[in-house]
Amino acid sequence: MTSEVGEIMDKLKDKKVEYEAIASIDSAVNLEDIDNRIITEVLGPERYGRVRFQGSGVNPTQYFGSSLHQYISTGSQAQAEVQRLRDQMAHMQASIVEQIAQLKVKAAVREAEQNKNYNELQLQLQNMMKMFQQSQNLPS
Repeated sequence: MTSEVGEIMDKLKDKKVEYEAIASIDSAVNLEDIDNRIITEVLGPERYGRVRFQGSGVNPTQYFGSSLHQYISTGSQAQAEVQRLRDQMAHMQASIVEQIAQLKVKAAVREAEQNKNYNELQLQLQNMMKMFQQSQNLPS
């Protein structure tokens, strides 16, 4: 272990003790995320192209291997999935619009039938009234 790494480790341990002391007093401190917070305070925020604890010259490709193709295909797959879902939503929307139109037509037909039935009943009632009046006017 180099002296620089030793200093960082000491800072990490000191910060951990400090946060644990604060957590014992203040119940609002979240202990689950404390390690990440300490690392960020001591080493600074994560930066693109840097692998923590592997030295300053090590980049992700050197450490993890070349998996750029894997990420590209995953991105393409995600885009294809998004497009598939958009198409599916558009199809569902069109289907719902068609169903609404069909329901409107059915409602209009039903309303027309009800109006026709109402008019027929009105006509029958008028005929019955005429018959009743005629029966009242007959000489007895």
